[in-house]
Amino acid sequence: QVQLRESGGGLVEAGGSLRLSCTAPGTILTPNIMGWYRQTPGNERELVAKITSRADATYGEFVRGRFTISRNRAGNTVFLQMNSLEPEDTAVYYCNVDVPRISRTYWGRGTQVTVSS
Repeated sequence: QVQLRESGGGLVEAGGSLRLSCTAPGTILTPNIMGWYRQTPGNERELVAKITSRADATYGEFVRGRFTISRNRAGNTVFLQMNSLEPEDTAVYYCNVDVPRISRTYWGRGTQVTVSS
């Protein structure tokens, strides 16, 4: 069982910033895609951002240039820098690692992000 270690959630005022991080075990297979999804009660989980081993990034439409996803050199940690946060960004954010060549996907437990107005 691959465990993903998430950190960085919390409470912030509108317009503020938070940085999420997620670390996978060093043995995680590559190439892989690391990313963040979010979910609010009663809604489906949606993509926030994801990044491939080659650093190709994809963002959800609602990001609108406010967030930046990146990976460390070792390739097992993903960061999500979130700026200009809005109350609508309040959600549980989940780390995801997808390893296509073995058709496996892993999820973190989630970290709460709350943006007050």
